Formats: sequence, structure tokens, C-alpha cells
Amino acid sequence: MEIINKKAKFNYFIESEIEAGIALVGTEIKSLRRGSADLKDTYIRIKNEEAYIINMYIAKYEEGNIFNHDERRERKLLLHKKEIRKLEELSKKDGYALIPIKIYLKKNLAKVSVGVCRGKKNYDKREAIKERDLKKIER
Repeated sequence: MEIINKKAKFNYFIESEIEAGIALVGTEIKSLRRGSADLKDTYIRIKNEEAYIINMYIAKYEEGNIFNHDERRERKLLLHKKEIRKLEELSKKDGYALIPIKIYLKKNLAKVSVGVCRGKKNYDKREAIKERDLKKIER
């Protein structure tokens, strides 16, 4: 099971990636294993020396009870302090953002690949569309 943020590679240049764990509640991990999650318009914010993934959608678990989770709550990322400080330093540069690239399961643990990304301009996006169309023609 792997959920990929398709818009991340289109809207950003990915400079580097780092792997982080996610703190989830029981119904969230069950829903994530089913593949019912979305990374569209998701970003990572660092506050009080802790990293949080904001606006990530994980659908409600149908078999859940009254203790089912909120679909778009902030979820804490599990990183070492040194990694958080490094990410914070890189994200403070002008034009850089922390964007989740993909979510996957590794040894039954949910992991997220965090990318330090630089935003693309419109002409960069047009160039990417042009290259993609040329590859389609070559096939």
C-alpha cells in the first residue's frame, strides 16, 4: 500500500527527502491500510520543535464506533530533534516548503516521505507538461 502525492512533483522541485513516522490512532491506521487517504493540499509545519502534518485526509473507518477519528486532524510526525531542526532550517529559506511525497507501510508501521521542496514557476510547469507530452508521442 502506497499513497503518492502526484501534485508534489508537478508543483515543486524536490531537493531532498527524509523518512518519518506518523502518530496515528487505531481507526486511522486501519483506514490507511485500506488505502483511503489523500495527500492533496497537504503540508508540514514545525511548531514548538515538533513536526505536524496538516490537512491530510484519512477517511473514517466504516466499522469504527463512536471513537472514530477526525478526518483532517493534525498528525504528529515522529522525528529526532536533530532532524526537526535541520528541516526547520531548510524550510526557512526563501521559496522552500516541507511537503509529504508519499505514505507507505514499512514493517506494519506507517511512514511518510517528507520532501524539502522549492516551488516551480509557471514556465517550469509548462516545460514539465511539454516533456511529458513528448514522451507520450515517442511511445
